[in-house]
Amino acid sequence: MARKTPPFNMERFFQALGDNTRLRLLNLMGDQEICVCYFVEILGGPQPKISRHLAYLRNAGIVSARREGKWMHYRIVMPPNIGATQVLQQTLDWLRDEKAMQADKARLTKVCCSPAKYGLLEGAPPPITVGKPSCEAC
Repeated sequence: MARKTPPFNMERFFQALGDNTRLRLLNLMGDQEICVCYFVEILGGPQPKISRHLAYLRNAGIVSARREGKWMHYRIVMPPNIGATQVLQQTLDWLRDEKAMQADKARLTKVCCSPAKYGLLEGAPPPITVGKPSCEAC
């Protein structure tokens, strides 16, 4: 039996973008697929809190999740609505220019270069670059 995709919810989409932690998560993902453990290390929050924010983004249709063994990986997906896709792309562009977001990205780069220094990351798969997120509306 095919699973029916719920209709796109614009209100949920904008609510998802209305939280600084979720914006930081989106900024860190950019064009990468990243394991939750990296988000926990960079943002310094408890894993359940980070996972709740990621679930909110997933429910809003902004990210997708993939399990690989014990590791959960997240990546940005463009919403099926062309207007929402444009808003998300502009938001991601804006985040790249923000000083605080650049600091998060710099920390991610540092952590990725020496994951052995961080206990949470022992054995964790490194982030992988993915192609530009696409959507059905584009």
